[in-house]
Amino acid sequence: MTAIEQVENMLVGYVPAAVILGLTVLVAWLGQGLVGRLLSRTSPRIAGVGRRLVVGVIGLIGGTLTLQAIGVNPEVVLVVVVLLGAAVVVGLREPLGNYGAKFFSDVYTPFKVGDTIQVLGHTGKVIEINAMTTVLLADRDRLVSVPNQAMIREVVVNTTPHAWKAVTIPITIGSQLDMPTFESDLRKSLSKLQNRLDARFPPVVATQSQTPQTTDLTLTLMVRRPEDRDPITLEVNQRVAEVLARARGARR
Repeated sequence: MTAIEQVENMLVGYVPAAVILGLTVLVAWLGQGLVGRLLSRTSPRIAGVGRRLVVGVIGLIGGTLTLQAIGVNPEVVLVVVVLLGAAVVVGLREPLGNYGAKFFSDVYTPFKVGDTIQVLGHTGKVIEINAMTTVLLADRDRLVSVPNQAMIREVVVNTTPHAWKAVTIPITIGSQLDMPTFESDLRKSLSKLQNRLDARFPPVVATQSQTPQTTDLTLTLMVRRPEDRDPITLEVNQRVAEVLARARGARR
């Protein structure tokens, strides 16, 4: 076989693979943008998870097609992925369930650190909400650790006075965004809601955790009337998404 024939054989497999890989990147980029717009009226954290999920699924499909183009049997790859995924799900069922419940409780459960709640026959002050459990400080300085799944599955009573006033919005921003600028723009956007908020308690932005890639924040507001809680939550989520979109656009 001549050198030219060897090059031709190589190109037959690797050029289509490169094209598929490029298309995968393009479709993933378009897909995450579309999902971001569709979920723009939900929590920014949910929108972020949706975008990452779309990228992962498209990446898996594109990777399988790429391997097929260069001659690797895709069925082998899919079998390995399915087996590994099943093993992970079975082995980490409880931790994953608690972690997932933590995510949804962040977004939907109306209590936060510092509130006093009742759940599963226990009453105490919430002193920590970690990836696996919610920790309560009960009577006689006892610590009660409640699995996060229980916060979704069971009835939780928040006995904190005026707990209905507090609206807590989780926000995740990239490390490349300037935090003071983002917070200033967010406060300007929220000022349009001031007649529907309790003026005694200005919006508070607090840092929950930080990694080299992202920073998790919580935005806490106090509404004036109980009936405004859901509409304000929806509008604040939309305003946060708009501020994040402007910040990302300005960075580009």
